[in-house]
Amino acid sequence: MSPFARFIRGCRPTGKIRAFAGIVAGLVWLGAGAFPVSGADIEASRQEFLSGHYTNCVRLCEQALRENEPGESWRLLLAEAYLTLGKYPEAQAVMTSALERYSSSLRARWLGYIILQQCDQSARAEMLLEEIIQLANTRSYAYRDAASLVVIGKAALLTGADSRLVLEKLFDPAKTTDPDCREAYLAGGELALEKHDYELAARNFRQGLEKFPKDADFHGGLARAYAPSARPEMFASAAAALQLNTNHIPSLLLLADNLIDSEDYAGAEKLLARVVAINPWHPEAWAYRAVLKNLNGEGPGETDARATALRFGAKNPRVDYLIGAKLSQKYRFAEGAASQRRALQLNPGFGPSTIQLAQDLLRLGEETEGWRLAEDAYRSDGYNVTAYNLVTLKESMAKFQTLTNRDLVVRLSPREAAIYGTRVLDLLSEARAKLGAKYDLKLDAPVVVEIFPESKDFAVRTFGLPGDSSYLGVCFGRVITANSPATQVAHPVNWQAMLWHEFTHVVTLQLTRNKMPRWLSEGISVFEERQAQPAWGQRMNARYRGMILEDELVPLGKLSAAFLSPKDLEHLGFAYYESSLAVEFLVQRFGLDALKQVLGELGRGIHIDKAMEKHFKPRPQLEKEFAAFARERAQKMGPSLDWTKPPAKVLAGSTSDALEDWNLTHPNNFWGLTEQAKRLILAKQYEAAKAPLTKLIEAYPENTGADNASLLLAEVQRALNSPELERQTLARLAMLDADAVEVFMRLMELSAAAQDWPAVLENAERYLAVNPLVAPPYRFMARACEALDKTQPAIKSYETLLTMDPPDPADLHYRLARLLRKAGDPAAKRHVLQALEEAPRFGDAHRLLLEITRAAQPIPQASTP
Repeated sequence: MSPFARFIRGCRPTGKIRAFAGIVAGLVWLGAGAFPVSGADIEASRQEFLSGHYTNCVRLCEQALRENEPGESWRLLLAEAYLTLGKYPEAQAVMTSALERYSSSLRARWLGYIILQQCDQSARAEMLLEEIIQLANTRSYAYRDAASLVVIGKAALLTGADSRLVLEKLFDPAKTTDPDCREAYLAGGELALEKHDYELAARNFRQGLEKFPKDADFHGGLARAYAPSARPEMFASAAAALQLNTNHIPSLLLLADNLIDSEDYAGAEKLLARVVAINPWHPEAWAYRAVLKNLNGEGPGETDARATALRFGAKNPRVDYLIGAKLSQKYRFAEGAASQRRALQLNPGFGPSTIQLAQDLLRLGEETEGWRLAEDAYRSDGYNVTAYNLVTLKESMAKFQTLTNRDLVVRLSPREAAIYGTRVLDLLSEARAKLGAKYDLKLDAPVVVEIFPESKDFAVRTFGLPGDSSYLGVCFGRVITANSPATQVAHPVNWQAMLWHEFTHVVTLQLTRNKMPRWLSEGISVFEERQAQPAWGQRMNARYRGMILEDELVPLGKLSAAFLSPKDLEHLGFAYYESSLAVEFLVQRFGLDALKQVLGELGRGIHIDKAMEKHFKPRPQLEKEFAAFARERAQKMGPSLDWTKPPAKVLAGSTSDALEDWNLTHPNNFWGLTEQAKRLILAKQYEAAKAPLTKLIEAYPENTGADNASLLLAEVQRALNSPELERQTLARLAMLDADAVEVFMRLMELSAAAQDWPAVLENAERYLAVNPLVAPPYRFMARACEALDKTQPAIKSYETLLTMDPPDPADLHYRLARLLRKAGDPAAKRHVLQALEEAPRFGDAHRLLLEITRAAQPIPQASTP
């Protein structure tokens, strides 16, 4: 297939396909050239437009036309200014005049197409699109300049041309033809944004900024490219755009979008009001207002706002696309899907709605249609990054194994299903029963849980794009996606706690119909982790204590925003902890039933502030009382300790003088005592290290942070060869920290040596709750079960070990055969034979085979004389 044939793949009408093939053939070589600019003041007028002085730009353009300035540029600029101000009939009149005067102008036709679409005259707009292609096909020699290439590329995209080839054959060559062609950089960036190729979009906008550093459109475009993954950079770029153009509508809308995500709806409305003051009919501004009305439970207001958004473009699919996309970002996937269906009714081929609807349906568990739409989107646009990712993911997930019962559908890799799939089902069944009963919820459909052995696949299934590694699991309502323990080897996390957390989301999202603020949703989930297991969830630590007492507590009304743009991972963790502490405060003060009433109100569309005022107290009063509650909790942590942070030289000094001086004046200082103990251990002064460590543990026994006193004391006890004392110390720590795999492993070793088999079992289970994919805990579990005469669990442990490519399979087969024989299972003979196959001289296996063979032989009957 020739490159030009590939280029036109997917175009709609046959005539357009042939025409576009001719356009490309005529543009194989690219010459220089630019549109003539008439009038000495056109650049000053254009600068007025780019600076956001749209009304003044209109005045200057009208004056120039009254003075009979020649050239189309004045008319195009005037039409664009009218369009920006929402004066669509005026813009249409100017373009009608321009098209009469400049019958061969591609730029005039392109702007006319945009204006007519906005004026709900799609038939006439399509005619202009046809004319662009026809002119470029029949007079290709006249359209070799960069600006024309950009227009042709934009028109080609609307006829279904391959997006990548438009970039390669038109937009990129336009930059080569004229490196100062502003539109070429903007067009490439906008196309990449549309296809979710944010890295390429950013590259195009940065290239443009090298040429046009004071152009707000490039700063605003770069802000949108940063938005999905780099919020600080997004804010900086948006601020730069608004400094150059205080009326820069794309940047105002982007910031409003961000405030909606942060649940600052009043702040978002203020920005939208600024947009509407510029353009009273701006469709995206009114679409966002429709979203706000929905989120505030104002149904009639939502309908009116949507109608206003469509006032001058009743068939504009982007309005419903934007409404639906924002509602889906708020986890209202059913409403989001309905909006995308409305968009597709207006324009059945509208790609953004097709792929968004696919994602919505997959998150709702409607997988057959969801995957089909993803494949449709990819077939129609192979450059769409999200569509490509989903289609690729579907191929990977086809290899997954599905485990089910009446209430659950669990999908995971075949290897992981064999190793710990049953544990997943058991845990989720327990969560469903306990949490459903606690919150009076009866789920009427199975919950789908998908566990991914690769983080990139989890990110694609969850977000559509790979890259975000900050999430362990996500719940969409009835569908949970999660990272496998295989992805957490560097930073082990308790997968059981994570799944319990996510299943709590299932319950609360069902109760509220996905209408709850982020802080309350996350807060209840972390709170329920701690309720299920004391070692699960987050608890007060030295850093959180400092943040609370140093007035970094976030007010409840702004707490959801803390999840969106945290300063760092520590502040993100604090957002989770503070949210759970707020829930704990509410339950203690008002009771669980009051919390359940609030969840019910949210499900009926009542705003969170009204629901809390009805069942708790007004939010300002709650915030004040919660702050006092949090401060009291912080002050109760290690109350006898001095929490003053020493100067850096005390902790980092190469000599002990500064530390000794500090500890003399601060004998109970947490940091000083910890550093003293660490230095004594480093110097192997183990007996001396006991005193500061014992003091720390007595004052702050619940510390599980890095270099906590319990861990250091266990190190001292190990060095002093005191295994029983070490075991006691680590056992206390294991009860507090659900992720401490090294502690669990050491406890298994010590308990096995002491033949405390119940303790071995307990710590093997703790280890497997973090990482079930390694062999040591199964070995300890098998030995403990054998010692405790728990035959079936021992059999299961040895069977699991055999799936892990063990270094000594003969021994495992032999041990398994012994247990199976004890249980009367005929599979014993197969395993002893496998042991001998691995180790032909295995004497114990030979003897066991002989015993099994003799036992299987029939007893001879005595002969009758």
